[in-house]
Amino acid sequence: MRIVSGIQPTGNLHLGNYLGAIRNWVKMQDDVAAGGGQSLYFLADLHAISQPHVPAQLAASTREMVAALVACGIDPDKSVLFNQAQVPAHAELQWLLNGTARMGWLNRMTQWKDKAGKNREGASVALFTYPVLQAADVLLYQATHVPVGEDQKQHLELARDIAQKFNNDFAAEGAPVFTLPEPIIPPEAARIMSLRDGSAKMSKSDASDMSRINLTDDADAIMAKIRKAKTDPEPLPSDKGGLEGRPEAANLVGIYAAMAGDSVDTVLARFGGEGFGRFKPALGELLVESLAPINARFVELRQDRAALDAILAKGAAKARELGGPTLNAAYQALGLVRG
Repeated sequence: MRIVSGIQPTGNLHLGNYLGAIRNWVKMQDDVAAGGGQSLYFLADLHAISQPHVPAQLAASTREMVAALVACGIDPDKSVLFNQAQVPAHAELQWLLNGTARMGWLNRMTQWKDKAGKNREGASVALFTYPVLQAADVLLYQATHVPVGEDQKQHLELARDIAQKFNNDFAAEGAPVFTLPEPIIPPEAARIMSLRDGSAKMSKSDASDMSRINLTDDADAIMAKIRKAKTDPEPLPSDKGGLEGRPEAANLVGIYAAMAGDSVDTVLARFGGEGFGRFKPALGELLVESLAPINARFVELRQDRAALDAILAKGAAKARELGGPTLNAAYQALGLVRG
């Protein structure tokens, strides 16, 4: 079993990233290592340049993201942790796959439509071909499984389509070049919403810092944000059904359940009938207690640039070694002569 997944280094991780993806990465890392498999986690800095960015900020964010991932529990000795830019094979394989990917496939990608908006003529070519690089990211390493959320399922399906067509068109009989990766949709992946709007996902791009709990927030900041989080005037219900039509209440209860490792109904059995005046302090204290070790480790790591660069270099060297045979096989299958 080989798992591959990436995250864009576009700023500090927040609670939604942690509960929705990173915590599951840590669990998968440990489970896969115990079973003799391998996990590769990368910083998608090549993806980041598909939209306007500040170069110095991207470099700083990449190192900060490494610090955050390690602080959350990603172990560079158990997983291969690296950034794309140090593994040129990602970009090379994307170009080779561009000959197999089809314009019609890319035109149908929902995220392309959303991110380009009405100004498609003004969007970068990189944004349009972003899904082909995503395909290269996982196919390069013969990934067997890829953790995906609902918003990324379409991209993994495209990667499988590209791999299947390439194998059909160019691979020798019975010797496919690429493995078709299967999706992993973690059953406990929490969908964490904004603290200011229960209908919008928690996001690092939200203009209001009060909308999210950053993993860099100290205890005072966490308690203040939870205290000011949007709610409604009704007390908490005694069961999950009572949260229907109450997005902000559902979000805060969901956060508590995810952090405590309990079901929503278990949380409501404890707090049902109570007002937010009692529930919010309990949620804040749970978050502070759970995130304090992560925050402390992050603050320590982010100051050691040499250590962060060493982690990336070590992971990139291993990634180049793992991806080399697949890249060579793709060149050979296409009839490209290399020295």
